[in-house]
Amino acid sequence: MYAGTLSFDLLLGDVRSLKEKRSVVRPIVAELQRKFAVSAAEVGDQDLHRRARIGLAVVSGETEHLTDVLDRCERLVAARPEVELLSVRRRLHGDDDE
Repeated sequence: MYAGTLSFDLLLGDVRSLKEKRSVVRPIVAELQRKFAVSAAEVGDQDLHRRARIGLAVVSGETEHLTDVLDRCERLVAARPEVELLSVRRRLHGDDDE
């Protein structure tokens, strides 16, 4: 069994309130969950208007499948015109990890 996580640090465009921020972040999280069957949520910077941190996790029996899903998730977020992807942190965990 293998698990992978991604953490996205995002700069949001013309956002002036937390309500506007939610209207940008929620659709991204929902699309990740729907398209790739991953667990995803806003995990940081909740009190900042123009910054967001989204985390996701996926479990697979094969590293190739895990890497493919993480790559596709990263491409989806990077392609969103309403956000600028500042950084991505990727972690892979396997049965051999202690």
